[in-house]
Amino acid sequence: MSDLNFHLAIPVRDLRETREFYIGILGASEGRSDETWVDFNFFGHQLVAHLSDPKSEDSRTRQNLVDGDLVPIPHFGIILDELGWKKIIDKLTQSEWPFEIAPHLKFKGLPGEQWTMFLRDPSGNALEFKFFENPNQIFASE
Repeated sequence: MSDLNFHLAIPVRDLRETREFYIGILGASEGRSDETWVDFNFFGHQLVAHLSDPKSEDSRTRQNLVDGDLVPIPHFGIILDELGWKKIIDKLTQSEWPFEIAPHLKFKGLPGEQWTMFLRDPSGNALEFKFFENPNQIFASE
């Protein structure tokens, strides 16, 4: 685990399907939990899934055009190394989990060149997984 870790809380509609997705498909491990929330170790970071009202606003319609892709907002994700990124693709493919935006190269030949993909968890939260062949490009502006 890194010295710097994020904590993110997300709304979910069902804790059972959330556990199946984050643990069973993405490989997270479960930490503390209660009747209305569960903590996950999400690549060394604390992700907390909270039950929320399913009638609340659906973010699936909010998007922003980024390098030719309609990127869902809000979204969260993780930057992996190439091996970890390919492992996630394999797990998603084996489980027949749909991609919102299929794995591809973004910003080719430009600052910040990266491999990226988007998907949604069972509650509709958008996730992005990416890797940089050159990690120095993570915060590149020029």
